[in-house]
Amino acid sequence: MAKDSYLVGLIGSGIGPSLSPALHEREADRQGLRYLYRLIDIDALGVPPEAVGDLVRAARDLGFDGLNITHPCKQHVLGHLDALAPQAEALGAVNTVVFEGGRAVGHNTDVTGFAASFARGLPDVPLERVVQLGAGGAGAAVAHATLTLGAERVTVVDALPERAADLAASLNRHFGPGRAAAAGPASLADLLARADGIGGLVHATPTGMAAHPGLPLSPGLLHPGLWVAEVVYRPLETELLRTARALGCATLDGAGMAVFQAVDAFRLFTGREPDSARMLTDIAELAGAVGAPK
Repeated sequence: MAKDSYLVGLIGSGIGPSLSPALHEREADRQGLRYLYRLIDIDALGVPPEAVGDLVRAARDLGFDGLNITHPCKQHVLGHLDALAPQAEALGAVNTVVFEGGRAVGHNTDVTGFAASFARGLPDVPLERVVQLGAGGAGAAVAHATLTLGAERVTVVDALPERAADLAASLNRHFGPGRAAAAGPASLADLLARADGIGGLVHATPTGMAAHPGLPLSPGLLHPGLWVAEVVYRPLETELLRTARALGCATLDGAGMAVFQAVDAFRLFTGREPDSARMLTDIAELAGAVGAPK
């Protein structure tokens, strides 16, 4: 017999402004479910990202049905799960944990979430050269999604060169030699100049989030011939997107990824099919209350 009551949560840093609770709970209400979505903020708890394993165990013991995992815990959580879905294992990052029969199983819905959002919001942009900022958990997911969408080459730039190199090596193993490369921040100007007119920039770091405001790069490095895709959605219009739009760049905000990854997570938690169109309307309304994009 299908359940009609669910307890889920989100583990991460600085997640107070997250729209995930409202997104999940609104859809659950429409489906006649009792659904409580709790925030588990490691900053408020005063614990480091490495404590995510303890939090997952506590949630399982307290009867949670599942958890979403966000920055900076998507990779730290890997060693604390009983099993990984194939995509999460390939990525080395988890954003969704489902408790099944006392076991904690890790999934990654960021890949499908970003791919669906990109195909919907930037359907005809060139994908010859893509520059990606960020090689963390979200970065691994969006790089996989971008290559799946047909990007010829993705160059990953990260403040930690070894992390960028590890991600590029993993991408090349999965998609074939030469599809990905790693570079340091000093190469960013040249990479973006080479992508002008034939590619774009994917931003996959926390910079621009409500808890981490600012620009992830010098605004002078952007060109009108680039498209710019953002994964941050709190706020929807980040400083990066405002700057890119002012230059005339085609842009994609983080709302679609937030919705489509939530759609997949809701399905994993409940076994029920959510309505993505309704949830896209929800996030537009919810984000409007905190500053909708122009």
